[in-house]
Amino acid sequence: MSDNHVDASMLFARQFTSLKYESLPDAVVSAAKKQILDFFGVALAGAMKAGAKEVRELAIDMGGAPQSSIIGAGVKVPAPNAAQANATMTHSLDFDDVHEAAIMHPGVISIPAALAAGELVGGLSGRDFITVVALGADMISRMGLATRPGDNIHKYGWHLTSLNGYIASAAVASMVMGLDVDKMVSAMGIAYHQSAGNGQAVKDGVHTKRLGPGFSVRGGVYSAMLAQRGVTGARNSLEGIQGLYNVYHLGQYSHELLVGQLGERFETVNVTIKPYPCCRGVHPCIDCALSLVREHGVNADNVKSITIEVGKGPIELLGEPLADKAHPRNVVDAQFSLAWGVATAIAKGRPSLKDYTDTAIKDPVTLAVAAKIKLNRDPALDSTGLEPARVIVETTDGAVYTAFAEIATGSPERPLSFEDCEEKFRACLLGMEGVSIPSARADELVVSIRELERVEDVSRLLALTFWNQA
Repeated sequence: MSDNHVDASMLFARQFTSLKYESLPDAVVSAAKKQILDFFGVALAGAMKAGAKEVRELAIDMGGAPQSSIIGAGVKVPAPNAAQANATMTHSLDFDDVHEAAIMHPGVISIPAALAAGELVGGLSGRDFITVVALGADMISRMGLATRPGDNIHKYGWHLTSLNGYIASAAVASMVMGLDVDKMVSAMGIAYHQSAGNGQAVKDGVHTKRLGPGFSVRGGVYSAMLAQRGVTGARNSLEGIQGLYNVYHLGQYSHELLVGQLGERFETVNVTIKPYPCCRGVHPCIDCALSLVREHGVNADNVKSITIEVGKGPIELLGEPLADKAHPRNVVDAQFSLAWGVATAIAKGRPSLKDYTDTAIKDPVTLAVAAKIKLNRDPALDSTGLEPARVIVETTDGAVYTAFAEIATGSPERPLSFEDCEEKFRACLLGMEGVSIPSARADELVVSIRELERVEDVSRLLALTFWNQA
């Protein structure tokens, strides 16, 4: 980096401290609202899942200053701990939003950071909430897009949502807290000093995959609080000679993808709301399987063999080892399994939350279908974003059917509407375990988010989530 080069962290800080709600295109506002509604539904559905439950209970047990609310629990804890608990429950189902090309989960970073910081300082309006969520989603998505463009990032082992989530959430929290450019840059530098996140948790099928974004937002909010008090952080945390892109990615990044057209091009509009509760890379295969069920009557009883053809990325992340993916050891294995997603679609229909539980992964019918699956890599399907998929089924009467999905349901080219997101939100509420939200408050939450620009203080949204014990 040359001496006269302005680091991307400074450019982001300038945007975060200057852009106003009135400058956001309507499409960006709409996308942010869908992200926020989706966030609350997925968080509530995931609250009692392993990992999320323990993080929440530990935060409550540790106590501390009652600064920010934990979703559902009706308890306030220190802001960094609230952000962590809320992000962890949101990511525990792998049902949260995703930017396909960036391979990034934006909402689980920007929304809990903004909510926690908003309650910390008080009075965060719906307009300002929309603005900071939109900017946070844009920033972290740009960070992913800029990383090793044209390459398959999975092979390098980073979990980019967690890794980039520290710096992005620090920027989000700093904006909500009213920090100036200088202190916001320091907050990002402090967050960079903590940045981490790896993919081994997926390989091992363990709970830390769910915990990564929570670690990030806790670190980001804490970094903003330190910077507010005058603690300084690296000034060139993204592009410095020992900044994130040179240290973690050996200089393999695109400055243009990172900061080109800031304030004009908003990656927020390219965020996908997931229709199925599993890794987004599985979704094209599920779409294929569902089309075979719908169009050709394929079912668990008439399947002889199934071939899944995908590119290099899905094979490595979601296909191998096939023994574990076709017979999941745990729910994390199932969430990151092409075989389980396809088998579920054929055996049960559209995959839902009930298909990704400790009980569901032992279902003999679904397991029998999964046992008939083999995987092939088709180099023609290799992509740096969400890769296309092909599913070929041979039935017991000798018929062979093929389905191909190039663009999955929910992608920017086939987006879910706000009404679709509301349907998903209500399905998530039905999937809550041991607790429930009164229907009147659920209705009010949906209306409040649909008309979020009219909300004076978004802490009201959190109050609407407080649950009743079943």
